[in-house]
Amino acid sequence: MRTTTAAALLATVALLAPCGARAEIRRDPNGVNVNASGATSVFITFGGLQDQVAAEAFWCGDLIPAAPDVGFRCDPATIFGRLPLRYDRSRLGAGGSVFTDVMSIPPSVSRRAYQAARRGEESSFIYVRRFESLVGGPDEYVFVTCRMAGGGARVPFSLLDVQLGYENGESVHSVPAGARPAPFAAEIAYNGTGRLKGRWEVVFPGEEPPTARDLLTEGSLPPEERALQRRYAQVDRFSVFLPPTGRHRLPGPDPSRLPANVEGLYLVLLRIETADDKEGDSNLQAAGAGTGIVHSGAVAGFPMPVLRYYVGSAEAAPRLASGGRLEALLPLDRAQVGPGRPLQFSWLEGEAAALYRLEVQDEQGGEVFSAVLQPGVGVYRAPTWAREQAGASWRWRVVALGPAGEPVTETPWRQVQLRSE
Repeated sequence: MRTTTAAALLATVALLAPCGARAEIRRDPNGVNVNASGATSVFITFGGLQDQVAAEAFWCGDLIPAAPDVGFRCDPATIFGRLPLRYDRSRLGAGGSVFTDVMSIPPSVSRRAYQAARRGEESSFIYVRRFESLVGGPDEYVFVTCRMAGGGARVPFSLLDVQLGYENGESVHSVPAGARPAPFAAEIAYNGTGRLKGRWEVVFPGEEPPTARDLLTEGSLPPEERALQRRYAQVDRFSVFLPPTGRHRLPGPDPSRLPANVEGLYLVLLRIETADDKEGDSNLQAAGAGTGIVHSGAVAGFPMPVLRYYVGSAEAAPRLASGGRLEALLPLDRAQVGPGRPLQFSWLEGEAAALYRLEVQDEQGGEVFSAVLQPGVGVYRAPTWAREQAGASWRWRVVALGPAGEPVTETPWRQVQLRSE
């Protein structure tokens, strides 16, 4: 069955659904303009879930009836791609009836859809989410129409790529105590147009590092979670209008405002706040998820990158140049951590990885603890019980993982000892 319009398909859902089952899940927006030549991210609200959980999501060119399940599913012969796990930022809201999703369309999907359109097929394609019943009911398929357009003003305002870097080309900067760090900037690729607003924050040595959720843009989270992101010391704010040109260079704050009095590793965070953008708004009433409008301008399907600088003597500073390789930073090899000091691990990310796994073992090779973190974090603070193991001698490393969880590369083992006094 060829896709015609979303309205025509919705009109026949009740006829094609099995007896006693009907489509209950609604969504908004139900149709969006997307970039035909690149990536696109859109915030979508689903409402009306009844003992259901979200499963996989696909993009395709055609739909077919999902009977005996509810709705329409992708025609297997026209599938363009599947939502990668690393881009899945979906959340199930409190109460289990509202589900929010960030539809991050990879360029490969847009390219296949564009090639299909050039062959004379429909100039739009479909995003389909499957929802499983927890009580033995049929699966339900819910779709959103993606209309191919340019990356200009009528496409939802979304961030496609953000790169933070120092003007001197260093990946991690090292300065003596009390000195001024080097200037830096963010290179931003985006779709649509809107006001980019937010703030620069700094994580001091010893502070609890941000989680992957903390590093997401505010518009990428459901409304009830936006105020829960951890806040750090603010050093500057910005608010700039981005025209529909697709690229912008955002200068960092005045380096004299960056703290550099306490020795250790500092993290500079780029915090992006929600912008009003009607192209990406979700109408909660239309989605059956309440009332009001959810603004999600500046949505992104990935955490914002983190910039690092090290304050201390040259002898104590970690080796900072990695040449694109995964490299451990702190603690240094054979470092001794005194009582009352936090045990914090940090590393310099190399080539792209889906996830990073920190491994900590005892002298016999037994696992003490481990943690899996999203790209862009690069730091992990050990749980409080770990600091109670006075006199322990451990080793640690970081392993970069591929899309299927397979090890890609790893750092050499480093020794760390917890002193009792």
